[in-house]
Amino acid sequence: MVPVSTATLDQVFAALAHPTRRAVVERLGRGPAAVTELAQPFAMALPSFLDHIRVLEASGLVRSEKRGRVRTVRAVPERMREAMGWLEEQRRHWEARLDRLDDYLSTLEDTP
Repeated sequence: MVPVSTATLDQVFAALAHPTRRAVVERLGRGPAAVTELAQPFAMALPSFLDHIRVLEASGLVRSEKRGRVRTVRAVPERMREAMGWLEEQRRHWEARLDRLDDYLSTLEDTP
């Protein structure tokens, strides 16, 4: 796996820290959508919602393009894969440590 910079991970996890942005990323997993469609389930003004889209764009999790009066947002799976790769490395590391602890505790139980 290609190493991911700390700044990149910081931006991704900061973007995903907010429930509105997580919901947008989840919705975009089903395909691109217009900003107005994405904003519909949320009780906030469109300019406030656009701030969330800007944070997601700055993190690299989404891209948007404007055609006429419609701004369409698309997920960028690569950025999510990078974050998932980092999380997977952490999971393997901690599972290995816990396995070693379990082995050690088993040897303590076996000694008289």
